Amino acid sequence: MEKNYKKEYLRWIENTEGDVLTELKDIESDESRIEDAFYRDLAFGTGGLRGVIGAGTNRMNIYTVAKASQGLADYVNAHFPESKRKIAVAYDSRIKSDLFAKVASGVFAANGIEVYIYPELMPTPCLSFAVRALGCSSGIVITASHNPSKYNGYKVYGADGCQITTEAAEEILGEIEKLDIFTDVKKIDFADGIEKGIIKYISDDVYTAFTNEVKGQSMLRACEKIDKNVAIVYSPLNGTGLKPVTRALRESGFTNITVVKEQEMPDGNFPTCPYPNPEIKEALALGMEYAKKYNADLLLATDPDCDRVGIAVKNSEGEHVLITGNEVGMLLLDYICSRRIANGTMPDDPVMVKTIVTIDMAERIAAHYGVRTVNVLTGFKFIGEQIGMLEEKGHADSYIFGFEESYGYLSGSYVRDKDAVNGAFLICEMFAYYADKGMSLIDKLNELYAEYGYCLNTLHSYEFEGSAGMAKMQEIMGKFRMGVSGFGEKKTERLLDYSLGLDGLPKSDVLKFLLADNCSVVVRPSGTEPKIKTYISVSAENKSEAEKIEESISRSIEVFLK
Repeated sequence: MEKNYKKEYLRWIENTEGDVLTELKDIESDESRIEDAFYRDLAFGTGGLRGVIGAGTNRMNIYTVAKASQGLADYVNAHFPESKRKIAVAYDSRIKSDLFAKVASGVFAANGIEVYIYPELMPTPCLSFAVRALGCSSGIVITASHNPSKYNGYKVYGADGCQITTEAAEEILGEIEKLDIFTDVKKIDFADGIEKGIIKYISDDVYTAFTNEVKGQSMLRACEKIDKNVAIVYSPLNGTGLKPVTRALRESGFTNITVVKEQEMPDGNFPTCPYPNPEIKEALALGMEYAKKYNADLLLATDPDCDRVGIAVKNSEGEHVLITGNEVGMLLLDYICSRRIANGTMPDDPVMVKTIVTIDMAERIAAHYGVRTVNVLTGFKFIGEQIGMLEEKGHADSYIFGFEESYGYLSGSYVRDKDAVNGAFLICEMFAYYADKGMSLIDKLNELYAEYGYCLNTLHSYEFEGSAGMAKMQEIMGKFRMGVSGFGEKKTERLLDYSLGLDGLPKSDVLKFLLADNCSVVVRPSGTEPKIKTYISVSAENKSEAEKIEESISRSIEVFLK
């Protein structure tokens, strides 16, 4: 091992230039940093690439991006006729995102593939939309979603607008592994590609069509008038959401919008929100201050690639409180179902799709409205795949909503990934609709709990960095897989091991412990970060009792993580 990573380090010294070479020389006396940068190739999977920006095979840089792009180009050329060899490209506000997008585009173009790239940074759902709108065989977006600023990533999409399947990822990985990172990658300069017309900018018509699809998700009848002058504070968290979110809202009549100034413009350093994830309170702290200052009714925040949205609303005491992804998803599901029935637009066989770690209470809401629930593995691409399967059967209209606990929502089939532009638009409409009736979202949420029973879902993440961390995570999953008699005071009634391919789902390293009294624990390693994630679901008489049970379960889980 030592000989291999040192040998590769020296080879990079000989074959790289610019800031990559500078960093390599800076770490030449630091054995641990060299090992961490070269002990493996950056993992390529269904999420594409994601890693720390820097020099080395285990880092995001122009060389690892180019190699991955060559592998994807070889895959496209092997599977698609010449007329279909087109790839769409988008990028977010992260450090070097625009550079990596241009490098990838140059590789695709050098391999005879037409490239369509957005002329400015765009949300991930806009990439999913462009793939299908332009008839591309594939698409990529340069983003690390909600990770800290030191990360960047490379998501790959198929012709259906979904993130690639496990099978496609394995085949693309096979193509990548055949390549020498320095001698087997074809490249042309991005500017030359533009000049020769091999690389084209995506027209504004595509972006406008996307915006129109978002606005078309309205649950209000054309003749229905509600007061949309609700005070909204919005933060794009220095990402891509500013233009598309505010455009969709303003064109739909929401004009009382205050944007968080410090987080308004794209900035990959995320100076006021080091962890730009709307799932966590710290990321919304500045937005909460704005909401209080401007007496806003609603706070919205989207992550850097604008596929997740978090919210806060005023409670009866006038304080702004956060609402979880699960709770927002249930509110949207109930709103969409009730409005579709009122409008006479509910399809004959309505379908709601959620992930296995998303709150089970959603199934009870869906059943109340006669909506069928489909459960899928963690990852919105599996929701997108279900939309595609319905479309193949001529039933795309049956899909009415999909969501996951990690703040991802989608109410239409125009894209095949979670869409925070759509989510923000529907949340604002729902908020205004209930406000028009003298009801807050908290009032509505309490109404749902009163009708369906209280349910608490929480997520805990545990970080394991580097090669030692990866080995530790495998060891921990092995301990859980041996079986656990119970967590806290709740005994295990059944263990579901999804690595065996349960319920017709693809095999996945996920364990779900079904506990007594309708409680459960899900354990899985993250597919994009060096973390193990645990999802705890508790059913109880009230919130206080649920929190006590959750704390007990959480403490018992942590014993296995040491």
